[in-house]
Amino acid sequence: MTTLVTGAAGFIGSHVAEALLARGDRVIGIDNLNSYYDPKLKAARLERLRAKAGFSFVHGDVSDRSAMEALTATHPDIADIVHLAAQAGVRHSLVDPYSYVQSNVMGHLVILEAARRLKGLRHLVYASTSSVYGANTEMPFRETDRVDTPMSLYAATKRADELMSYAYAHLFQLPQTGLRFFTVYGPWGRPDMAYYSFAKAIVAGEPITLYDGGLLKRDFTYVDDIVAGVVGALDKPPAEGARILNIGNHRGEEVREMVRLLEDALGRKAIVRSAPRPAVDVEETFASVDAISALTGFAPQTPLSLGIPRFVTWFRQWHGV
Repeated sequence: MTTLVTGAAGFIGSHVAEALLARGDRVIGIDNLNSYYDPKLKAARLERLRAKAGFSFVHGDVSDRSAMEALTATHPDIADIVHLAAQAGVRHSLVDPYSYVQSNVMGHLVILEAARRLKGLRHLVYASTSSVYGANTEMPFRETDRVDTPMSLYAATKRADELMSYAYAHLFQLPQTGLRFFTVYGPWGRPDMAYYSFAKAIVAGEPITLYDGGLLKRDFTYVDDIVAGVVGALDKPPAEGARILNIGNHRGEEVREMVRLLEDALGRKAIVRSAPRPAVDVEETFASVDAISALTGFAPQTPLSLGIPRFVTWFRQWHGV
């Protein structure tokens, strides 16, 4: 089976591609290798994939209509698409909003158009985000909750993706699953994420900023659990239409606990500064995973107390700490 993975040099994309290759799938990866964070990290992830049989890579942008038309024309045997390419980061959407609309909205539309041209397409799985829950306060977040109060442009673009997917499923009978990811972390992660930037600061003896004293809660989800959920959902295409599934660790944990675990694993204390919560940040995220569990048997295996030390082991190797 041939699967197209967009954002293949990214954090989640590279892990998903590796899992698909390990089970014998052929994987075509596409990524624009942009400089939102250190391209060396993306290149290293990509090098790991290139060393595996069955992987091929296209350097391109999913929002480039011509590039995607050429890719699907060259590979009409693509049976599945895992669309993970996006401009990520809640706070950066305040700095460069145009890149979010180009990558996340136009990019998703181009993927939808590419998908409907593939006559043998079995399933399109794409990345959404827990950020779509916005100002919701009832916990845990459920897929049936209203999601019309986004607190960032990033969240708004991802909600737009969900709505476009629903329309394409209705109009073109395109089987789709949107996965609302909850705070993914782990080895080979994104340097812009809090746990990674905190680790760098702690090692360097620089201060970290905890909003509201670190009392904000996040549903931290280890990348291996995420991959299990993505692959499980990919193998269960809906009979028709589009669906949305949460994929998280099913627990909200205080950010200050994550910092404590980093301190323990790194053997150093953090220099902590407190600041008010920014307008783009929510107080808590907490995923109901009943739907994906019923569909695939998904059961997260990695608590934060295990996942953070595993990340730190990789972090030390990568940075030579």
